[in-house]
Amino acid sequence: MMNNLTHQPAHVQLQALDRREISSRELLDLHLDRIEGSQLNAVVSREDDAARVAAGAADERRARNESSGTLDGLPLTIKDSFETTGLRTTSGAEDLAGHVPVRDADAVARLRHQGAVIMGKTNTPAYCQDLHTDNDLFGRTLNPHDPERTVGGSSGGPAAAVAAHLTPADLGSDLAGSLRLPAHYCGVYGLRPTHGLIPARGHIPRPPGWITSSDMVTPGPLARHPRDLDLLLAALTTPAPEENNPWLVKLPTPRRSVGQLHVAVWAEDASCPVDRETAGALAAVEQALASAGTHVHRTAGPVGFAASLRLFEQLLHATSTAATDDEAGAAELAAVRDLHEGDFSPRATFLRHRTQTHRAWLRAHEERLRLRETWHRFFADAEHDVLITPAAPTAAIPAGSRTLTVDGVERSFFDQTGWANLTSHVGLPSLVMPVARTADGLPIGVQLVGPTSSDRTLLALAEYLASLLGGMAAGISF
Repeated sequence: MMNNLTHQPAHVQLQALDRREISSRELLDLHLDRIEGSQLNAVVSREDDAARVAAGAADERRARNESSGTLDGLPLTIKDSFETTGLRTTSGAEDLAGHVPVRDADAVARLRHQGAVIMGKTNTPAYCQDLHTDNDLFGRTLNPHDPERTVGGSSGGPAAAVAAHLTPADLGSDLAGSLRLPAHYCGVYGLRPTHGLIPARGHIPRPPGWITSSDMVTPGPLARHPRDLDLLLAALTTPAPEENNPWLVKLPTPRRSVGQLHVAVWAEDASCPVDRETAGALAAVEQALASAGTHVHRTAGPVGFAASLRLFEQLLHATSTAATDDEAGAAELAAVRDLHEGDFSPRATFLRHRTQTHRAWLRAHEERLRLRETWHRFFADAEHDVLITPAAPTAAIPAGSRTLTVDGVERSFFDQTGWANLTSHVGLPSLVMPVARTADGLPIGVQLVGPTSSDRTLLALAEYLASLLGGMAAGISF
């Protein structure tokens, strides 16, 4: 049983710790052995001695019945974009190869405050800026299901590590689907919580030491079971003492019993087509819910897909300019002045968004808030509890590919995150869960979306849906 414990979800591992069936130090060593033997290149930095000291302290607390929190003694990995005290943090960038922070990112501090044992950092593309997890510092992370397929990005190391049982859970981040796409490609559960619940201070990019972060980046957990996401969500929404924060968020439970939830399914949109196997997985989810008596129906979606995506891209490019140096900023301003008025190429659009005026951004922000109100009406007026969408148009694409092919038709490479980015700029909680496999054995996920602060409704539905579907949704075995 002990040797198989690494294959169990995080909440089962915590139960074993509480029952004294294993010590935190022993559980840590089991995971370190798995990491040592892995060829996936998912965990890229470790400090084993410090982790063993933390695990030993957790064992001493448990022996005195003085547990420090809900995760006490549980080994975890952390995406390499989050600063970790005394443990190298590079965000996959060569110029940060020697960066060892003296302070934890706020989200990491919250996990430590709840007793988590940080045992390593997981790979990410340089500065989290790609949909593949590959960089010149550490190399490429391999997909546990097929090494020739991508793990996605930018939280690809976390998703691969969780899928391959190197860690029971990981802390990732999501700006443009970069937590949810890897969860989908690797067949694990990933939650982008309601924006603002979890502070992003200490997340790179923004340079080390900055207080601010992007106005859309959201830290969130990845795990192999919805209950594990719930455990980490509770820890991540509990302030650490050094924050000097008097507020404690208590997220509501579902307003209806899980089998009575009202579920809408947005299965297709011409702006971002999905392949046949993905469409089939959505149909199977819809049928499973309907057969169980759940109130479920299809919808054309609460917002215009293309218009929402255009606004997202404008806001994304704006928030990414904060740390641009003066010379690069001046070059972009000069380049945009040289653009022809009728040039609407991707490069021209990118430059215009990067150099937009504050007035233009304020108007875009106003549009964002109106879009958020449209989503609110969709959930409130029509009494929808959850919306289910595709997680992505296809299963994992070939590693390194810069194109996306959907049933033989080439699409934009960035369509991979089209469905995820419906909610990225409006801050709604969004959960990706595995529901099926392709004929080639690759995971297929769906995305659950809810109104602001409905995170626990999504978790409840994910667990219910996993019980209906079994198989892929119930967990992965290697």
